[in-house]
Amino acid sequence: MKLHQTTEPLEVTASRLKGSIFQDVDMSGTSFEDVNLSGAQLTNVNLSGLRLSDACLANVAISDAALQGMTINGILVTDLLMAYEAQQPK
Repeated sequence: MKLHQTTEPLEVTASRLKGSIFQDVDMSGTSFEDVNLSGAQLTNVNLSGLRLSDACLANVAISDAALQGMTINGILVTDLLMAYEAQQPK
């Protein structure tokens, strides 16, 4: 495995990075287009301000996350969860 450290932006195209590990990396302001992250695991990540569009979220699991201000199709997720919980039998 080749370790690469840089402070300059990288441009990576048509690459297979399957199995790669990114640790203590600042990717703020990075653009991902036509990227396959299926099976990826994100732990202790800051996704504030993230914008997803034209994305497949099938079988995505989110746990122990701060959801304040998060929307799906313009609807606050916290409102959706509150409505769901209100419908659950007590």
